[in-house]
Amino acid sequence: MSLFDHKISELKELLHKKELSVSDLVDESYKRINEVDGKVQAFLALDEEKARAYAKELDEAVGEKDELGLLFGMPIGVKDNIVTKDLRTTASSKILQNFDPIYDATVVNRLREAEAVTIGKLNMDEFAMGSSTENSGYKATKNPWNLNTVPGGSSGGSAASVAAGEVPFSLGSDTGGSIRQPASFCGVVGLKPTYGRVSRYGLIAFASSLDQIGPITRNVEDNAYVLQAIAGVDQMDATSANVDVPDFLSSLTGDIKGLKIAVPKEYLGEGVGEEAKESVLKSLKVLEGLGASWEEVSLPHSKYALATYYLLSSSEASANLARFDGIRYGYRTDNADNLIDLYKNTRSEGFGDEVKRRIMLGTFALSSGYYDAYYKKAQKVRTLIKKDFEDVFEKYDVIVGPTTPTPAFNIGEKTSDPLTMYANDILTIPVNLAGVPGISVPCGFANGLPLGLQIIGKHFDEGTVYRVAHAFEQATDHHKAKPEL
Repeated sequence: MSLFDHKISELKELLHKKELSVSDLVDESYKRINEVDGKVQAFLALDEEKARAYAKELDEAVGEKDELGLLFGMPIGVKDNIVTKDLRTTASSKILQNFDPIYDATVVNRLREAEAVTIGKLNMDEFAMGSSTENSGYKATKNPWNLNTVPGGSSGGSAASVAAGEVPFSLGSDTGGSIRQPASFCGVVGLKPTYGRVSRYGLIAFASSLDQIGPITRNVEDNAYVLQAIAGVDQMDATSANVDVPDFLSSLTGDIKGLKIAVPKEYLGEGVGEEAKESVLKSLKVLEGLGASWEEVSLPHSKYALATYYLLSSSEASANLARFDGIRYGYRTDNADNLIDLYKNTRSEGFGDEVKRRIMLGTFALSSGYYDAYYKKAQKVRTLIKKDFEDVFEKYDVIVGPTTPTPAFNIGEKTSDPLTMYANDILTIPVNLAGVPGISVPCGFANGLPLGLQIIGKHFDEGTVYRVAHAFEQATDHHKAKPEL
């Protein structure tokens, strides 16, 4: 049995009693990485020397302090688009291949305040653009359940590292499903918090009105622990919300009697695989058995979500990625005779195909003569999608459906067809457009690969999302299954 099969609360108790040391946990993490990361390819950079030194420091503090930090001694992996001081951060792009940040992201500071230990940086789709982690500028991460399949994306490294037992939890970022979709593919728990619940300061931007950092863990209780540590307003981020952070752990009561669940017919309609539908219907029976009731509803504008998302996110990416020009930091071409060539060649050599594709689409949508037809119209449709959610939440506590239309697909299967790849996020994208919280929890298997149940809540009501997810998890065994590497 791995140490990471224990929950955070159990590990903290063992640390308190001195039956376990922080150095033991850090050893376990690096030992497992040495054993399996050659196959899984989840990590891009390790911070071993500093992690071991900090572990020693924490071990010495155990007897001296009454109160241990919320995540005291817990090893954590951080997605490579979250900046870490003096630890290489590339957003998995060649254009940032030599970037060593001089500051920490707010979430990294908060993890340090909670006394967690950073193990290293995790692979992802370049600039978080992708659904399979095949768009990384460095390597393709594999799904620990079947090394021939993708782990999902863009937080594929974050989900795979937790599923493979390399770290007990990790941080990912979610722009259109990039935490929940890989969590579903890898059979772990992934939460996208409400937009503004967690600071984005130090997150390398893809689409600023959609990006949100969140935790990926083995179980729901640990997820609540990590969110508790990183949530809250931040003066460095004007979009972080000045809303009280409740005690998320107190929501984990297991009691959902009288809870009203909405199931959108669009989430069980065309394009959603039979296995995914079946696992959701079985999950609804479990929730009914716990005293909740459910009804079918409609989110009529969901069918426009994919087009809306790709227009808006690509437009924001086109503006955000303009800063990578070879002048201030990052990669610079050697092949330029003048300033225009320097810009052009740096960006064409430094960015991968998917990033270029989205910059082109976004620049087109924002250009004179097309702005009203595309970008402005997409913003109007986004408002309608948000209104759909608000209407449903007037009568229901949560919305439930599959996280992904199918289980993980084979590596290379969809790389030549961007539209089919984009459709993988069809069930997660509306949640980002509306800014509401959503979690994916394991709910079954198809062909030996995990499937996820998505639970969506009202703005800033992560507590209810956790309550439902935890009650479901306690009544099932899906989260206990582990891949054999």
